[in-house]
Amino acid sequence: MAALSKIGAFLKNAWATEPVITVSFAIGILAAVAPLLSPYTKYSGMINRATPYVYPVPVRDDGNMPDIPSHPCDKEGPNLEWLKKL
Repeated sequence: MAALSKIGAFLKNAWATEPVITVSFAIGILAAVAPLLSPYTKYSGMINRATPYVYPVPVRDDGNMPDIPSHPCDKEGPNLEWLKKL
């Protein structure tokens, strides 16, 4: 309990002498902690992992390109059905 009273006294003194600096530190701490507590962080991470970094370039297939999909809309990569069900 002694530590809490010291922290309270420090915050009271800081607010009395320099309220702008105290508020700026509080906003900075909140900005650092808020993304960790946000539920959107989980879903944005899942979307980023499912999105490919290299997108296929549409190319005309002449029949001699086995590594290129026959159509640019062919499904490749991870399934994003979980995103539609949110």
